[in-house]
Amino acid sequence: MVNKSFLIILLLFTGFSQACAGNRSDNGNSAASTVVEIEQDEYWWFGVVNHGDLMPLTAGYEANIDGFIYGNQAQPLLLSSKGRYIWSDEPFNIQVDEKRIHLNNQSGEFIIRKPGSTLREAYLAVSREYFPPTGTMPDAALFLQPQYNTWIELLYDQNQEDVLKYAHAIVENGLPPGVMMIDDNWQRAYGDWEFRAERFADPKAMVDELHDMGFKVMMWVCPFISPDTEVYRDLRDRGLLLTDQSGDPKIVSWWNGQSALLDLTVPEAGEWFRGRLDYLVEAYGVDGFKLDAGDPEYYVDVIASEDVSPNVHSELFAEIGLHYPLNEYRATWKMGNQPLAQRLRDKGHSWDDLRTLIPHILTSGLSGYAFTCPDMIGGGLMGSFINLEKVDQELMVRSAQTHAFMPMMQFSVAPWRVLNQENFDATKKAIEMRAQFVPRIMELAEEAAASGEPIVRYMEYVFPGNGYETVSDQFMLGNDILVAPVLQPGVTEREILIPPGSWMGDDGSVFDGPAAISRNVTIEDIPFYTRVP
Repeated sequence: MVNKSFLIILLLFTGFSQACAGNRSDNGNSAASTVVEIEQDEYWWFGVVNHGDLMPLTAGYEANIDGFIYGNQAQPLLLSSKGRYIWSDEPFNIQVDEKRIHLNNQSGEFIIRKPGSTLREAYLAVSREYFPPTGTMPDAALFLQPQYNTWIELLYDQNQEDVLKYAHAIVENGLPPGVMMIDDNWQRAYGDWEFRAERFADPKAMVDELHDMGFKVMMWVCPFISPDTEVYRDLRDRGLLLTDQSGDPKIVSWWNGQSALLDLTVPEAGEWFRGRLDYLVEAYGVDGFKLDAGDPEYYVDVIASEDVSPNVHSELFAEIGLHYPLNEYRATWKMGNQPLAQRLRDKGHSWDDLRTLIPHILTSGLSGYAFTCPDMIGGGLMGSFINLEKVDQELMVRSAQTHAFMPMMQFSVAPWRVLNQENFDATKKAIEMRAQFVPRIMELAEEAAASGEPIVRYMEYVFPGNGYETVSDQFMLGNDILVAPVLQPGVTEREILIPPGSWMGDDGSVFDGPAAISRNVTIEDIPFYTRVP
């Protein structure tokens, strides 16, 4: 006969085990789920950069970062204004209601901790534990001067003559030389990383001329391999391509057609890719690479040498960039605090997209991606600047001003081509303003490499407990510079929240905070305030 006391103990133990299953899965191999109660006046941020404008989270929010990261960087991380964090080594889906956060994944556990009482304390604790800073940062050239990308001006007609014309026009129009990124279609084929002879008669001479002018040169590359090429056949025969269920190379559809993919779970595939990039460095003097694509959705339903998730395939592609200090990525997974330059995903030429720059780059910082570029000034979507009558000149100026106080700024469309003299002068003034703060930006980048602290910070991050949780139209550059760009068309007055302390504006005004002020602005104004010691 079974002892009743034993049954009671067994039932209690079973109930306790089931309750704990939400936080930890058995051996990390079974599905895990958990429900987190939202405390009163508690706000949460999620590590999906392209959802920054949806932060902090509100009821009705849902997302799935298993095989999809919304076209930008992501971390399996949630942070709370009350000092809590949630981490999972594996991708998961999330649903939020009025009182709870529901989390589910297929093969891991959810780690919930409360290391402090503020957003900053939660971030620093989780970053030290799960994505610690490396002490290194991307090449300083990415921060010191504006970057220039040939995409909008040349689109798929990348060629030596027009690249050099663009570079000379930059200097002739009074803009400082910086990093020059030569975009897609300079190569013979995807995977055949050699200059197209019919478009680049002497690429070494081109790179040398750009160097002489003061530019560093980056080339666009991706992990795709064009089918029916010699490179494709060679990689296929060596077993370095991902396959489908039949054993044939998997052909995926992406924005430029259909291609095969390197199997980076095989070390030899990564060595082959780096070898091609090293060749460009050695043969032509190329300085670095814009490593595009690599999003997890391209790796769904593939057969690899090693069975890993689509997100891990994306992570393996991101690791290629660690070999090149001059790099840029748009889509990465779990690469927080690595010395990689991260770009916000392509924005449209619209005021709505301009307004996403601040919350997106703020979310990027909270995800461990401090070294971030806020996409191309005025927008980077192809077709936005073909009809000059549709170009919003005021939007271009305000976009440049917003970039000026961020870690990096990048031009693609030539501002002298699309702006009248007044607005072009206002754009150049924004560049000159940035130059004054570059030393501070560099200090913050070095601090980020050492500590993991974001360069661009939420007001809530710096001034907790002041009701700034939902403020995302102004930001802190470090702890001592408040920036409030103009983000609406036709604005002549800007409302600004002044945080605690004494602050001096760029117009000479001094305010003691916390306070809400109203300030008159012109097309040339980028309102900012510096903490008075």
